[in-house]
Amino acid sequence: MPLLEIIALTKHFGGLAAVVNLDLSVGTNEIFGLIGPNGAGKSTILNLIAGSLRPKSGRVVFNGEDVTDLAPHNRAGRGIARVFQANTVFPDVSVATNVRVGFHMHTGIGFWETFFGRKSATEPKERLLREKTMEILRLVGLYEERDQAATSLPHASQRRLCLAIALAANPSLLLLDEPVTGMTAEEVAAMLSVIRALRDEKGIGCVLVEHNMRAVMNVCDRIAVVNYGQKIAEGSPGEISENPTVIEAYLGVEEDAV
Repeated sequence: MPLLEIIALTKHFGGLAAVVNLDLSVGTNEIFGLIGPNGAGKSTILNLIAGSLRPKSGRVVFNGEDVTDLAPHNRAGRGIARVFQANTVFPDVSVATNVRVGFHMHTGIGFWETFFGRKSATEPKERLLREKTMEILRLVGLYEERDQAATSLPHASQRRLCLAIALAANPSLLLLDEPVTGMTAEEVAAMLSVIRALRDEKGIGCVLVEHNMRAVMNVCDRIAVVNYGQKIAEGSPGEISENPTVIEAYLGVEEDAV
């Protein structure tokens, strides 16, 4: 059974068809790339999966359950987490505290207690919360920065912190919206290494939207290409890179001379 299925999904904004009769399937432990030219509908598709948009028609099925009509927080509770294109952190508190907040939905500890810590540091839930926070920070490479204010981190480290916050929700599927944008080649390689580790060590699937084609080709198991809201190709990175329809969508076709 696929981890995620999108079945005949369609979304209109007024008279504009943003997504048209889209079918996609993402397997467990799979890094699935979603690419296409600007305005192709990629962010709309992520919003439909996450629940912040509702489709005109079609279904979103997650772990065998139809979640099409569920609100975003209900989908998050079932294991869908999202990392947005913009860095969304609490800027003036520590890196570790930012990750603590991500545990709120699953710990049974109140939000403010999750944010500021419980009075008794010896309570079992508090100890477990600290341990899991440090585990995630080690995984994303931010353990040494755990006591720094989030706003003091450079851009690439803030991107990894956003990923860490999403991981605190204990997802089985991550929606990654341009996770390596604005990074150097070395920073991109570090982030891709983390994404692979999530698949290989934690069994977390990913849907990745990214304009850095080198990164997409290096990390994704399969890729779907959309244009004008429709899927025009799907396959392995090698198949996609050689597909003439994909090349035409990105580069256009030179018209015959008159």
